Amino acid sequence: MAEPAPVYDVAIVGLGPTGATLANLLGAAGRSVLVVEKERDIFPLPRAIHYDGEVLRIFQAAGLREPVLAISRPGTQGMHFVNGAGQTLLIRGGTAALGPHGGANNYYFHQPELEAVLREGLARFPNVHVRLGTALTAIDVDSEGATLHGSQGGDGGSFEARARWVVGCDGARSPVRQHMGSPMVDLGLRQPWLVFDVVLTEPVDLPPHTVQHCDPRRPMTYCNVVGNRRRWEIMVLPGDDREALVQPENLWKLVAPWVRPDQARLERAAIYTFHSVIADGWRQGRLLLAGDACHQTPPFLGQGMCAGIRDAANLAWKLDAVLAGRAPETLLDTYESERKPHVRALIELAVRLGGIIQTTDPAAAAERDARFASGEPEVFELPPQLLGAGAFDSLQQDLAGRPFPQPRLADGRLLDELLGRRSAVIGQRELLAAAAPGTAERWARSQALVIDEPDPPLADWLRSHQAGAVILRPDRYIVGVARTGSELDRISQYLPVAP
Repeated sequence: MAEPAPVYDVAIVGLGPTGATLANLLGAAGRSVLVVEKERDIFPLPRAIHYDGEVLRIFQAAGLREPVLAISRPGTQGMHFVNGAGQTLLIRGGTAALGPHGGANNYYFHQPELEAVLREGLARFPNVHVRLGTALTAIDVDSEGATLHGSQGGDGGSFEARARWVVGCDGARSPVRQHMGSPMVDLGLRQPWLVFDVVLTEPVDLPPHTVQHCDPRRPMTYCNVVGNRRRWEIMVLPGDDREALVQPENLWKLVAPWVRPDQARLERAAIYTFHSVIADGWRQGRLLLAGDACHQTPPFLGQGMCAGIRDAANLAWKLDAVLAGRAPETLLDTYESERKPHVRALIELAVRLGGIIQTTDPAAAAERDARFASGEPEVFELPPQLLGAGAFDSLQQDLAGRPFPQPRLADGRLLDELLGRRSAVIGQRELLAAAAPGTAERWARSQALVIDEPDPPLADWLRSHQAGAVILRPDRYIVGVARTGSELDRISQYLPVAP
């Protein structure tokens, strides 16, 4: 009698950065994972080029910190806004200095190299199976899970698999989203831009930082990517012949002030429409969405891929807790409620910034430049990493729902290296002892790591916030802080445990 086909804990549709990160996080948690990807090979050309220190922390949680750092370059000197006359209007953004997350504020990379690192990471886990060249054709969902039907390229064979949960990380045209019927809401920007990537073949005097050329005659963005790679993003104007615009003789004219064709090799030139959309409905029963499948942001803040990686981190520990029986399925409803407000704020900020950069009216551009020159420009700060309503103490909005910093401990380890994939209860021994017996039992049942002698950096954080204890989720977001035993009892109820 034939053995029944395995039922995977999670099936992931799509092996881009979001899907691959989610698969690494779930693989590290010991979950059985199937990844279905319609393409056989990594797309060889550059696309995303930036991630931040919080995303590096997520890669670290998946055990990928050093390989990812090896193919990345810390960003320096922020972002420079330059007017049509070449005058610097404003410098914004961080440097390579370490941030509270334990990494530089910004990193640049070549996406095919990043995807290779993420895929190589999956080879560590015998419980993670990857099927390349397999396109999803249908999904049948019931109360216990879902059956995926697919077709395999080349031989044209069919494919079928079953999983308890399915996550669509399958991009802007997501078949999983289409099956769910989740509508996309347009947040106001739909503008074509030409993306022009080159590899320098000789030294060229180009800025080491990102430059926003706010020239009303032709807005552009310049990026120093990694190694000899450089990128220009060039706004497509009304009346442009798009087919002619991407021809080499015209491309080089656009960047003639900075580089010549004998100094660099053209790697890619393509016109993309920058979108600003977000889905309503990231979960439908056993199906969930992540990354571009549920939101797309203009690239002006470099947060498109970052948002998807944050989705993966939020979703991974919740799926693990539900699969382990430590939490009810309703915990997964907090995924969209927590992530969506932050993603929407990022998209709306990128749209506002795009409005400044994309100004083509000479009078409006002159007014903008004058405002910058007066020292009172509109300042664009990234929205804080604050979750929407969900699995944390909403009464403590000053701290709860925000990421905890990443200090280096006395033994040389980063905090996350000590905590692993666990929740944590960190506090002064006297306060932890004041918790009710049932609270201590809950800590044990949730498999939280209890630290009652905090290292100096942890003790300093508690002291600076006038707190005796703090509870952290597996994704390092703060559940809440406590100053009394009863307060510790209350916030401990947010730790997921088996019923």
